Amino acid sequence: MTIKWVKSDPLVMNGEPFCYGTRLTVRNLLEMRSNGVTPAEMLIEHPELKPIRIAEAFAYARTHAGRYEGFFDTAGSLKGPGFDAAMSEALPEHLREAGAATHEATRA
Repeated sequence: MTIKWVKSDPLVMNGEPFCYGTRLTVRNLLEMRSNGVTPAEMLIEHPELKPIRIAEAFAYARTHAGRYEGFFDTAGSLKGPGFDAAMSEALPEHLREAGAATHEATRA
């Protein structure tokens, strides 16, 4: 059985795509990321999240870039810190971000 980690239901969160098992929308996670919150920090602040849920939300945003255009930089990457190398390595290959940067690298 495959779980769809990002769902959209008109009766939940006014139809805004959200992470399964949470009350966090894809937009919430993108806002956190663009404000400098790392995925590791998201996991601390929201224990109901899992790395795969965050990665699926980021992947969903990439495939629906028109809906989330303000969260992408001019190079087409999501703004803000992504997964660090260790967290990225633990994700399924299709969810790893190309050139995953550490939080420290994004601050430099």
